[in-house]
Amino acid sequence: MNRRNFIRNASLATAGAFGVPYILPSGRLFASTGEQMAPHVVYVLFAGGVRQQESVLQRYLDDSQGMPFAGNIMYNMFNGDAPENKIVYGTDQGNGAAGGTPIPRILNQTLQSQGLLFREVQAGSAGHYGGLNNLLQGSTVTTQGLKQKPLNPTIFEYLRRHGGYPASKIWFVGNGIGNSIPLLNYSNHPNYGSRYGANFFAPSITFGNLGFEHLSNARIYHPENELDPMYQMKYFLDQSFSSVGEGGDSLGNTEEEKLSIKEFMRDMYERVTLNAVALPPVTDSYDALTIGFSCEVMKWFKPALTVVNLSGVDGCHSDFTGYLRSLHRADHAVGHLWNYIQTQIPEMANNTILIASPECGRNLNPNPIKDINDWYGYDHSDANSGRVFTIMAGPNVPANLGIGSEGNPIGLTSDNVPTIGQILGVKNEIMNAGFLAPGSTSLFDRI
Repeated sequence: MNRRNFIRNASLATAGAFGVPYILPSGRLFASTGEQMAPHVVYVLFAGGVRQQESVLQRYLDDSQGMPFAGNIMYNMFNGDAPENKIVYGTDQGNGAAGGTPIPRILNQTLQSQGLLFREVQAGSAGHYGGLNNLLQGSTVTTQGLKQKPLNPTIFEYLRRHGGYPASKIWFVGNGIGNSIPLLNYSNHPNYGSRYGANFFAPSITFGNLGFEHLSNARIYHPENELDPMYQMKYFLDQSFSSVGEGGDSLGNTEEEKLSIKEFMRDMYERVTLNAVALPPVTDSYDALTIGFSCEVMKWFKPALTVVNLSGVDGCHSDFTGYLRSLHRADHAVGHLWNYIQTQIPEMANNTILIASPECGRNLNPNPIKDINDWYGYDHSDANSGRVFTIMAGPNVPANLGIGSEGNPIGLTSDNVPTIGQILGVKNEIMNAGFLAPGSTSLFDRI
């Protein structure tokens, strides 16, 4: 191969790999043994550390800041009235007060009224990375370190190996490429690994300014007089995906999948230019952008599993006001996601189950850091950080049913993996593989 052809082919391969760096071969290894409850699952990692007190318990400022103001700021997900005073979590529109105008609800019926709420669930970790691994592996591995691939199989690998799903039907949409997020799409387990992983997509990077500059045209650079932009593209890609890890050479995809993904990326660059992406009405957060591009992924590929990672509420360490706003916006984004599926994707409407869980909670007592309103921040390290919720909605999910309470917690975050397995027909294979945390089972078995 001459130098010109080598650079041309390398440029094309790199441009195609950037938008979706993991495209894996399709093909069934084993036949699944279970019946499906629904053909599609959307799994929202409601991440960033969410206190029970401000979310499902709806205590607003009453518990956290010693102020007698309670109410529900997540009214697309949960039943309950909004706060009447000290409104800081909305937008600046309307009365002019900072955050004084709450975002209008999107859903006519809350997810809680449509489905099943586990009010008190035990998280597998008080940390973000351990918690995300728990949500995706269904196991708690004490040796699981930061910047390390999962040690046990992920839900992506279970579905691809035992359910026979092709790569284009399993997606992981991240809200960035930091904090090891791109490493979570498959494990290092020798019986699973990259050939059964998920397509990883970070829209804030792919469609950010540098992504647009280097990749939107997918042009071929001349090797003699355009070396500088070529090296700029290489540097951008190296920096963007330096944490991806090994496995690139082992990844493959069918020609049909390649073509579909290229067409999707081309279409998305056009939609971004035209401001036509399916974003939530309020988009002033990275979580909203992640949800909007997840809607586009689902509309194009109709995946069996779409995992969406949110993390805006992590600002609670030092900015409680910002945390409340991020929590309100994350609820808004999830409401938009569910509404978009039901109204804009006919192939997924009424046959998709949504599951949402935080990866961890937050402390019972505050730290000494105050924000612009002199409200204290909260870290995550104590027993209260192990308290989270899980909510489900969709076909075959009991409607308007609440399980558990503060004094009677029911369920584990590791339950979500076998729950997804049950919905998509591979629960037995997941349970029999032997990697789940002790006591884990499908949430449907806990009803």
